[in-house]
Amino acid sequence: MAALVRLLAPLGVQPPAVRTAVSRMVRQGWLEPIRIEGQPGYALTARARRRLDDAAARIYRTPVAGDGPGEWDRHWHLCILREVPNARRREQLASQLSFLGWAPLSDGAWVGLRNDTEVDQILAAEDQTADRFRAPVDDGGLEFARRVWRLDDLGASYDAWLIEAKALAESAGDDVTDEQAFAVRSALVHEWRKFLFVDPGLPAELLPDDWAGTRAAAFFDFHAQRLSPAAGRFVDNCLTNH
Repeated sequence: MAALVRLLAPLGVQPPAVRTAVSRMVRQGWLEPIRIEGQPGYALTARARRRLDDAAARIYRTPVAGDGPGEWDRHWHLCILREVPNARRREQLASQLSFLGWAPLSDGAWVGLRNDTEVDQILAAEDQTADRFRAPVDDGGLEFARRVWRLDDLGASYDAWLIEAKALAESAGDDVTDEQAFAVRSALVHEWRKFLFVDPGLPAELLPDDWAGTRAAAFFDFHAQRLSPAAGRFVDNCLTNH
């Protein structure tokens, strides 16, 4: 916990907020209490490791090991939820499905690119059931994707993000300290990861020409890599017992 407090201080996160967040993550099954050299600490659960691996693969567009998302099978995958009467649980389900790249067709119908096993895990955790189908993509796939995932709005969001990201990256020049590099890189990643909730990572054949997300991704990749060594040193220092 002390290491997390040191790590998050440059981001303006106060110690009570860190402790509250850790307690919440334990209750939600993302962290589990362990002993580290005889002292109380926390470790990622298997569920958290999988989520972070999948999220990192989407953030940095790198392959994942094991049974992570594979190549697109040129089918739409459909999920028809049974009635979810509780509004809060509907919002939770919607948030989690959106994070996995699924888009709503109606209140209870969702479409995605892959038959994610994590969808079944989410439904089981929420004590919900659903009917699952798949349908081949036809000649109208590009227009369908543009409408369902609101690609025009998404492209505009990427352009807006790029303007802000350039100003943020410029604040971390060649003389940046390790702590400053960590803070700027964390802010950059934090804002970029929000696209995971709205961008399913469509294959190129379903994207418009000169896709704004491609330009934004190139900028993010360059500066995330540029700041990585210094940010990594700060993280290592915070996690080292002095």
